[in-house]
Amino acid sequence: MSSSGGTALIGPNAVLQLLPVLDESLGIEARRSLLAAAGLETLPDGTEMIDEAPVARLHQALRREVPVHAARIARDAGTATGDYVMTHRIPAPARAILKLTPAYIASRMLAKAIAKHAWTFAGSGTFRVVSLGPLVFEIVDNPVIRGERAEVPLCDWHAAVFERLYRRLVHDDYRAVETACAAAGDDACRFELRREPGA
Repeated sequence: MSSSGGTALIGPNAVLQLLPVLDESLGIEARRSLLAAAGLETLPDGTEMIDEAPVARLHQALRREVPVHAARIARDAGTATGDYVMTHRIPAPARAILKLTPAYIASRMLAKAIAKHAWTFAGSGTFRVVSLGPLVFEIVDNPVIRGERAEVPLCDWHAAVFERLYRRLVHDDYRAVETACAAAGDDACRFELRREPGA
């Protein structure tokens, strides 16, 4: 999504839900250092979309500066983002309907809702539902990992957001697995929502 001035925008929770995880995992000074590296001098207040560029720099700085813990921190932040979205962005009646609907139908309903609001987490990237069975999402030109190179998929934050929403709203045996990533040379970042009983 872009503003009228051409700035690509993304939802503020890509930053806000990461901050408490950084504080708990690395400490306030490390968090401040990462924010400075990202050029995030003023934190979003959560009321409007924000420039995706410093958000991407923050996630990339985390992977660069704290590679051992980055994936776990990103997943914890993604889980928190999923909780926030579920509580504050999905009306209670819609949550109730999803939970009461058979999983194979609810999974498709939730996929459509995610696609409708994809600009909040995909920014200037392009999101689409590739398949409803198995359930596969993809983001082309994902701004959060744009320009990075890695041997393994990097989109732990996105995967955790999808997984949390599906586990809380459809069935608790869902798991989101990133099966392809642009950072690893693939044409898109691809996520498969799998049902794994006992996971």
